[in-house]
Amino acid sequence: MAVNFAQWGNDLYTGRRSYDIVGRRRIFFLVAAVLVVLSGILLVKPGLHAGIEFRGGSEFTVSGVQDVDQQAALDAVAEVSPDEVPRVSNVGTSAIRIQTVELTNEQVDQVRAALQEAYDVSEDDVASSFIGPTWGQDVSSKAVTSLIVFLVLVSIVMTVYFRNWRMAAAAIIALLHDLVVTVGVYAAIGWEVTPATVIGFLTILAYSIYDTVVVFDKVRENTAGITDQTRATYAERANLAVNQTLVRSINTSVVALLPVAAILFIGAFVLGAGTLRDIALALFVGMLVGAYSSVFLATPLEVALREREKPIQEHTAKVLRLRAAEAAGTGAEDGAPEAAAAGARFSGQVRPGGHQGVAAQPRRKKGDRR
Repeated sequence: MAVNFAQWGNDLYTGRRSYDIVGRRRIFFLVAAVLVVLSGILLVKPGLHAGIEFRGGSEFTVSGVQDVDQQAALDAVAEVSPDEVPRVSNVGTSAIRIQTVELTNEQVDQVRAALQEAYDVSEDDVASSFIGPTWGQDVSSKAVTSLIVFLVLVSIVMTVYFRNWRMAAAAIIALLHDLVVTVGVYAAIGWEVTPATVIGFLTILAYSIYDTVVVFDKVRENTAGITDQTRATYAERANLAVNQTLVRSINTSVVALLPVAAILFIGAFVLGAGTLRDIALALFVGMLVGAYSSVFLATPLEVALREREKPIQEHTAKVLRLRAAEAAGTGAEDGAPEAAAAGARFSGQVRPGGHQGVAAQPRRKKGDRR
């Protein structure tokens, strides 16, 4: 049966249809925790493979190769340095890259000559360069500094904008979750970490925080003056906000992921190893994880923090008591215990007409008492 996505999105926005994301937050917290733990294990073993820009060494690039057989490169390096195990990768369909530890000038000349003979190319087709580890260390230091400054600024801006430090805390936790999981996936795949990878890691921070801010903005709108009414709890109104922005989050993620996936495919399978592949993998994984965390982690975490506040706890208890009393007044057959149980189901409950969730409430007019 065909699905009317427009109607589905409209039902989510109006509250006629609802997914109890906030109510099931323990499941999503568990999923996030498992992902972070697995990522931490992967960062220990096998760990990240630092590129030559970070560890330093000599690099050779052979162009115009007819047969990109990596074994020929391994044999060529072994002739000069038998103990060396170089990292060899294809670059497109007619080039090959060889990375070794730092070699002497004499060894570099010998390796170039061996590669020229092994692949039957001219001397100009074999390029060599040396990269010192100092540059990579400088990049790493600046990346860490940039991350710290970014987190501090985001915390301050979000606290001022939302006038609520709990939203800032939830957003930062979700952002760190995205970063750790992305780095963990990168370690699992085993690709080298290059400066392009670091750029990708930093880029996903902005994407993740942007998506989270959009959802939080709707949460703030829905929960404004929440303690002055008794129709819904804070958790219900926050859950409605997540459902209202769900379609937007899906559309934004798909639109963003499609070009990144294309870049990743071209970089990995068409052009071979390179800057495109490194940055595209980090972006693809980070955007995917960020879309998950903005919906299933950030807002449920914010609700968990807000429900620790005494005014929110008192308001929630009041709403549930009134709801239980209303259920009892409509003729609950088995008395107050069942009525109270009916009131306790404050999220994901079936409404008249077969739809689930809390319907969007009209704005209260001035002077209207509830």
